[in-house]
Amino acid sequence: MSDDNPHSSSGSSRKSWATKLLQVFTGEPSSREELVDMIQDAEERDLIDNDTKEMIEGVLDVAELKVRDIMVPRSQMVTIDINQSVESFLPIVIDSQHSRYPVVSENKDHIEGILLAKDLLAYGFGMTDEEFSLTKVIRPAVIVPEGKRVDVLLKEFREQRYHMAIVVDEYGGVSGLVTIEDILEEIVGEIEDETDFDEDIKADIRRINKSRYSVKALTTIEDFNDYFDTRFADEEYDTIGGMVAHGFGHLPQPGEEITLAGILFKVTGADKRRIQQLQITIPEQTSATDAD
Repeated sequence: MSDDNPHSSSGSSRKSWATKLLQVFTGEPSSREELVDMIQDAEERDLIDNDTKEMIEGVLDVAELKVRDIMVPRSQMVTIDINQSVESFLPIVIDSQHSRYPVVSENKDHIEGILLAKDLLAYGFGMTDEEFSLTKVIRPAVIVPEGKRVDVLLKEFREQRYHMAIVVDEYGGVSGLVTIEDILEEIVGEIEDETDFDEDIKADIRRINKSRYSVKALTTIEDFNDYFDTRFADEEYDTIGGMVAHGFGHLPQPGEEITLAGILFKVTGADKRRIQQLQITIPEQTSATDAD
């Protein structure tokens, strides 16, 4: 008897995918390391694809991070002084192209509130006759400690519907800021928009988390060196994939790993002719040097 339900096919697909995903965890891992190994095994058996694996690993990493690990440091904060006129701070908004700005008085330790760039629109298009005043349009700033867990902050961002928090140290001084986008990028990799520059390189190199990146094998060694401040030689090979294949001494299969100049290269995509995609891990406090 045929099934006349038009949704039966898609429902079956979803059930099949869910069943496969559940198979990943049937072994009841007793440690994080075992769980990571099971996720890796699931990818190798095609139960999940590489993007899904990287996202799951990103979630696991976020659970171990503190706000201080991902915040924008104080020195890089773009702020507006509460006493500035529109004419003086508008170039800052245009040049930086952020959506939110901490508003300060005296210095960055004195946060008066947060300015949303969209709140300026009403004054620029004659939608109000009210005279502009920063004091009237800024919104309250959310303050969080450096040691707060990132996964807890993400939950608060979602529940309380705010997108930026000011980070303070144990003495109450401002040490940086963090946004919901900073957290999401730890899970899904770099989030780009139409205002981002250097698109060619960003399309080839995608940040997964603090130390791990997804890199297209056709990325030129020159671009790779520029991005990671490494010094791999490019006399023999033009692309990072060619250099890695030479390091293996054979055409590697997905899952194979090699360390070159302190950087771990893992093949995540390859066909019968060439490497297609790499995942690299850069150890903290380690700088790459010339490759042989």
